[in-house]
Amino acid sequence: MSATVSFKVASAQGEQSVTLSYTRRGSGEPLLLLHGIGHHRQVWDPVIPALAAERDVIAVDLPGCGESPALPDGMAHDLPTMSTVLTALFGALEIERPHVAGNSLGGLLALDLARARLVRSVTALSPAGFWNDAERRYAFTVLMAMRQIARRMPLPVVERLARPALGRTLLTSTIYARPGRRSPEAVVAETLALARAEGFSETLRSGRTVQFTDDIVGTPVTVAWGSRDRLLIPRQGVRAKGVIPQARLVRLPGCGHVPMNDDPALVARVVLDGSR
Repeated sequence: MSATVSFKVASAQGEQSVTLSYTRRGSGEPLLLLHGIGHHRQVWDPVIPALAAERDVIAVDLPGCGESPALPDGMAHDLPTMSTVLTALFGALEIERPHVAGNSLGGLLALDLARARLVRSVTALSPAGFWNDAERRYAFTVLMAMRQIARRMPLPVVERLARPALGRTLLTSTIYARPGRRSPEAVVAETLALARAEGFSETLRSGRTVQFTDDIVGTPVTVAWGSRDRLLIPRQGVRAKGVIPQARLVRLPGCGHVPMNDDPALVARVVLDGSR
């Protein structure tokens, strides 16, 4: 079931109240799940049953995404602020140094938390931040085009397109290698999430200068990349391994940028193995 939590976060304007929406399921060591830009927590649904069998799983809507409102005025949707918000979330949910798994932007956030030694382990699925300039510009151009299409497309058109597998392919093949496996209802919901994500533009702008270049020592790190990732191309995984030499680099055969729906069993196994 969906829940919300509100908590105070320090900012340049003083303490601000932040509210996030999340779901929590299972038992065991805490595992926080973080989605990508313009997405929502439901993208993790295909793997949550397997994860919840062994972990206390918390899937959260990032600020300005899904059912979570944007951050208050004066708080930027950038990497340092997001990490501060997530650290405050740990306290609000009474979880100490959780395991964290993140996809795309969520993977970058997870690695940033590990860099600060705030988490037990990280599993980063196609994390942002290991691009070169050309790769970043390409990814941002694709993301902006996806956002514009989602915002301009009337809901009845989205619903009609999402019914056949071909329509789901047209709507989501950029991020899924096997878009036909996504349900029509899920495709409609995530198209609406992308269209309505309040923090999308500011988050994208703040990412123009982001490059992850720090090694992570003392925290287990797994970096996993879909072999058919069309947004952040797989060679960025090799680059990530160069930056974090002790990281475990895992190839996800046949998976796209958002692999949780392409191969739920494989992704769940990778996340559980990474959080031992």
